[in-house]
Amino acid sequence: MRRLVLAALSLVLVVPAYASSPAAAEGEPGATGVTDTSARKLASQRQVALATPGDFTGYGFDQCLAPTQAAMDRWWKKSPFSAVGIYISGDSRACRSQPNLSPTWVAAQVARGWRLLPIALGPQASCQPRFPRYKDDFKISPKPAGGYAVAAAQGATEADKNAADAMAYGIGPGSTIWYDLEGFNLGDTHCRESALVFTSAWVTRIKALGYVAGFYSSASSGIKMLDDARRLRPGQFALPDRIWIARWDGVANTSTTYIPEDGWRPGGRMKQFRGGHNETWGGVTINIDSNFIDLGAGSLPRPEGRCPGTRLGFWKYPALSPGSARTTRVKVLQCLLTEQGTYSGPISGAYDAATIAGARAWQAARKFTPTDTFAKRHWVALLSAGPRTTVKRGSVDESVHRLQRALNAAGAGRFRASGVFDAKTEKALRTYQSRLRIGVSGVATPRTWNKLQQGR
Repeated sequence: MRRLVLAALSLVLVVPAYASSPAAAEGEPGATGVTDTSARKLASQRQVALATPGDFTGYGFDQCLAPTQAAMDRWWKKSPFSAVGIYISGDSRACRSQPNLSPTWVAAQVARGWRLLPIALGPQASCQPRFPRYKDDFKISPKPAGGYAVAAAQGATEADKNAADAMAYGIGPGSTIWYDLEGFNLGDTHCRESALVFTSAWVTRIKALGYVAGFYSSASSGIKMLDDARRLRPGQFALPDRIWIARWDGVANTSTTYIPEDGWRPGGRMKQFRGGHNETWGGVTINIDSNFIDLGAGSLPRPEGRCPGTRLGFWKYPALSPGSARTTRVKVLQCLLTEQGTYSGPISGAYDAATIAGARAWQAARKFTPTDTFAKRHWVALLSAGPRTTVKRGSVDESVHRLQRALNAAGAGRFRASGVFDAKTEKALRTYQSRLRIGVSGVATPRTWNKLQQGR
């Protein structure tokens, strides 16, 4: 993989006996016996390290070098991405030196809202022509002796290293670590089988250390290798919980024609759908790979807790006037005006004198010309009222409810206000931004909120 992004699901399979066999006697680099010392150290730190990425459906990007804090801050505010892949471990990665990456950097991104996708790029398939990359790294041993025992030992050893590196950055058990196995010749039997045994041993060990096992590779090689094992040799290998499919087809989903749809679903897939390219957000350009992520249970709505017993979300918010006012919408108006402090009567659904007076008071406070009619522009402004929080695909902030209702009121969409920033919300927001010519990003930026709260 050139960089990264991911997915979710757990499969518990029988692990071959050779999956943790030491092979130091073989004399292969990296083939050493495995102890439980690192497991005990990691377990003792479970309470202080964070777990990532959690349940999420949305966009992510990966880039070899972790961006600066300033770049991450700008991209959070302006880009559609909510997840970032970072290379934290592995002697074969191109970006061994990570000048920006530190426990402080990791904690700062998580505090901001970023979902982290930690990647390890260690030993590669024996038939991969671009590796080894350095004089001191090595490939997976293709020796078949002992059921590829050397490759198994390498996998277990690498998992210990990857988990230790993750913990050093404050990325604790419960997090998904993604092993990056670059594309290789699937037709080379010893190359393929040794890579499969290595991966099985790595999966077994990384899970024993408390991490979720993720695996990145090209759809036509590493991913197909694992899916073939899943379907044709069930129970013979330990398979990863989640797969990250490299398939640059430009389609932001988690599907590929190289494997059937039943594997690693639901919530166990991520797809890198676009390879290296420059993107600029907030004046900051980064060369990235683009990913679509569907992990765990996906983005889950949070209870809103506003206006108990009153339905707030509708596909339409018709104008209210003394001679024509739907009871359901009047209740919304009364509840929201109560929150705004301009109405103190009952939530009755009657567009009466008290309700009209409260509406006029709110209109005046928002610099609208007071009128007895509560029109479309008023609905847009009232429904969007609140903090101008940046929300994007996958967000479940309280602001998402407000955004969805305001977009419906503005006529940009017709969908249920679920509280999850989903594909329909993104489409409606893009429609709204295009209409107002404010930069079509699919991200609710402060500028977008400003227009909504003006009733535009």
